[in-house]
Amino acid sequence: MSGESKPPIVVKRIKRGGAKAHGAAWKIAYADFVTAMMAFFLLMWLLGSTTKGDLEGIAEYFKNPIKVSMQGGSGSGDASSVIQGGGTDLTRQAGQVKKGETPAERKLVNLRAAQAELERLERERLSGLKKRIELAIEANPTLRGLRHQIRVELTPDGLRIQVIDEGARPMFDSGSAVLREDMRTILRSLAPIINELPNRISLSGHTDAKPYAGGERGYSNWELSADRANASRREIVAGGIADDRIIRVVGQGSAVVLEGTTADDPTNRRISITVLNRKAERRILEQPEPDVAAAALPEAGAQAQAPAAAPPPAPGAAPPAAPPPSAAPAR
Repeated sequence: MSGESKPPIVVKRIKRGGAKAHGAAWKIAYADFVTAMMAFFLLMWLLGSTTKGDLEGIAEYFKNPIKVSMQGGSGSGDASSVIQGGGTDLTRQAGQVKKGETPAERKLVNLRAAQAELERLERERLSGLKKRIELAIEANPTLRGLRHQIRVELTPDGLRIQVIDEGARPMFDSGSAVLREDMRTILRSLAPIINELPNRISLSGHTDAKPYAGGERGYSNWELSADRANASRREIVAGGIADDRIIRVVGQGSAVVLEGTTADDPTNRRISITVLNRKAERRILEQPEPDVAAAALPEAGAQAQAPAAAPPPAPGAAPPAAPPPSAAPAR
């Protein structure tokens, strides 16, 4: 038995393949996560280091940025600044102002900036109205055939729309203030577009220098131009424009000619409708322009309006006599 050989023991080792290497997608996701966390903590730090007034200003700006820009302030009654900041020293939270500038001067600067912004917005609205009128002329076949008689331009007083007479298609019969059908069509079509803005309107009539048959002492081009302006006013009112929006209707005869023409040129027979800006409206209504300096420096405005004190009497001079009693009104 001892001489018998034992069977060999065979050990089978199975070599298994290693796990596949992971991709790099997790690195991108992890980097995005870290970036988001960094932005979050940076935001928390900024919110913690910003004053309450600045936070309210920032919130008000994002609620209504146009209103804040026009007011020039944060909406809390202080028109000096939306958010205090700027300057050369970036370590200061409240920002810095111009050296030697007082709060009243700062307010004056911001009021002027707000006024300039309002004027810019008004010009944009009038420019938009001009484009809509031009598009309406092109879209309407009747107006498109008359577009060479319609001139639309921006002027210092606002948007001016001029309807110019033509020999083949006159606006009025010779010597008459009765509108022809083409003129009625133009005014009725333009009235709803003009009515999109609340601006006041000025309207003027013009003629050429050809003498009217009535002579100088009778019915002349002055009366004719005024009557034509009033006839045009009635037509745009019938087209939907409120009568109280028209603040001036004048006849100017042949006194104001088109640029590049003479007074005898027939193209000077025209009707001019101006959608007025605020400055022109105040000038026509004889209303004073708001004094931004007085608004920013009320004490200066009060001093300017206060009457000058009478100089003290000279030594030894007699005191001034009392004013006489007012006379009774004449019957």
